[in-house]
Amino acid sequence: MTDTKSPAPNDFKLPDPVKLMQNLAQVFSRASEIAKQVAARPDLQKSEQDAQILPMEQVAKTLGALTSYYTGDPQKLMQAQMKLWAGYSSLWQGAWSKAIGQPTEPMAVPARTDKRFKDKDWQENAVFDFLKQAYLISSKWAVEMVNDADGLDEHTKLKAKFYVEQIANAVSPSNFVFSNPEVLKATLASNGANLISGMDKLERDFKSPDGRLRIKQTDTTAFEVGRNIALTPGKVVFRNDVFELIQYAPTTETTFEYPLLISPPWINKFYILDLTPQKSYIKWCVDNGITVFVMSWVNASDAQGRKSFSDYMRQGFLTAIDEVQKATGAKKVNTVGFCIGGTLVAASLGYMAAKGDTRVSASTFFTTQVDFEKAGDLCVYVDEEQVKWIEGRMEDKGYLPGNRMADAFNLLRANDLIWSNVVNNYLLGKDPMPFDLLYWNADSTRMPAGVHSFYLRECYMNNKLSKGTMVLDNVRIDLSKVKVPIYNLAAKEDHIAPLPSVFRLGHYMGGPTKLVVSGSGHIAGVVNPPAAGKYQYWTNDKGADTLEEWLDGATETAGSWWPNWFEWISTKSGKKVPAPVPADKGLGDAPGEFVRVKGD
Repeated sequence: MTDTKSPAPNDFKLPDPVKLMQNLAQVFSRASEIAKQVAARPDLQKSEQDAQILPMEQVAKTLGALTSYYTGDPQKLMQAQMKLWAGYSSLWQGAWSKAIGQPTEPMAVPARTDKRFKDKDWQENAVFDFLKQAYLISSKWAVEMVNDADGLDEHTKLKAKFYVEQIANAVSPSNFVFSNPEVLKATLASNGANLISGMDKLERDFKSPDGRLRIKQTDTTAFEVGRNIALTPGKVVFRNDVFELIQYAPTTETTFEYPLLISPPWINKFYILDLTPQKSYIKWCVDNGITVFVMSWVNASDAQGRKSFSDYMRQGFLTAIDEVQKATGAKKVNTVGFCIGGTLVAASLGYMAAKGDTRVSASTFFTTQVDFEKAGDLCVYVDEEQVKWIEGRMEDKGYLPGNRMADAFNLLRANDLIWSNVVNNYLLGKDPMPFDLLYWNADSTRMPAGVHSFYLRECYMNNKLSKGTMVLDNVRIDLSKVKVPIYNLAAKEDHIAPLPSVFRLGHYMGGPTKLVVSGSGHIAGVVNPPAAGKYQYWTNDKGADTLEEWLDGATETAGSWWPNWFEWISTKSGKKVPAPVPADKGLGDAPGEFVRVKGD
């Protein structure tokens, strides 16, 4: 096994030219062998459509529309070209001034969150600094070309910007051996052993069940559900072909009278709310005297292919309420809905309101949308042609494979979730670090065809839930009839369920809504235990008609929003009663069976 330990900076020595050339020759040979092995695999002899992450005809059509816009307006094209050349000219001028010792300000700097150029040589070495700035000027110009294409409709511009950014991300100088100073130093210091190690990892990652490259984001051997994540004790107290219901064991002698039922998204697995004990929202609730139940959705197979959104409401959420009441004898239940799980809860509350069902005392929503007009980055995947394409891919199996859904989400943060790992794993030859959140992110789930299609069409495309025209089980859903108190948590930097979209939830519900805005994004804004002392949250008890007014009048509080929520839910949870202990129904211990099923 090749030793790939990276030397400390002061251990650096000139490479052995013979050893370096031998290793580079081995790298090229290995790369050729891997390419032949991949091409020869019979399980890769699939249709071109099945192998795609994006519908390439849509990519070509969208970028073609952008090209046609500029070729049809030569003056605007010339102005754009002159703008690019002006940027390059200023860069050359700055580089020359720097070369002769004059102080200069950089023409382009990476965003604060851009980790690709963190190595000091991107700033201190004139060659790499020039490469970095030229790339940043070019990529910014390409995005501005899209933004300035006034003749394109907004959705086409959204897609074009996304595709252009994907191309720009892929061609970054940080992604190549000889234009990344960190990789180049590692290559010279180890005589190319880092690249040989990278070939080992590349070959390993191609040996996936479907033969596609699976770039490891974390050390997947470091975690196991039930061993060191999803550890909160409990029992599976109910199971059908849609979900398992887990009741957690109390850690206090008394608990609140009304139990808490959590409806997580079926796009991901529920244990994001029960990672390690230190990060577990579920454990924190249990330790604070709340009887907690969570729905663990089935990892869909062809058996769920014909399930509808109404089925997930009736056989899922409403059945869960029934079972929670049976298990505890409680007359009322509090609910939590997370992301798409929250959209289901909102729709179900509308259904219950129409039926006169008042069993829910209060409801909490984590980063949940009911109005999709201002929906987030996922809109780039949603239009008639693309939804038909997705439906075609689900038709035979009855579900969308989990890795396809994971690919779609990873592309939204390609630099962090794809290209940084390409550099770390294959160019630096390092193993990814253990990270529980990334393990969860890679633990994909399959989307049942009927439910997924309904969600894309009825919510994203037609926005029926907010319009009051969605029909579930022959009942029209009117959210204004939902009178239960609501705690609406939004995340300030959320790109999946943006703050302006989540803010609107309170406009549609008929009862009192308390909006709280957490720091960070879609996941970290939710999973933020008080002990961590991270981020902040904003409240505004006076409320406001617009988000801008709400933020202007908001009060910022350091740390986690969890205690604020607990103060709110405590007043809506009834009196204290002897803590109910989950019955052993022979269905197994938490975290159950469904969560262990892989989504590939």
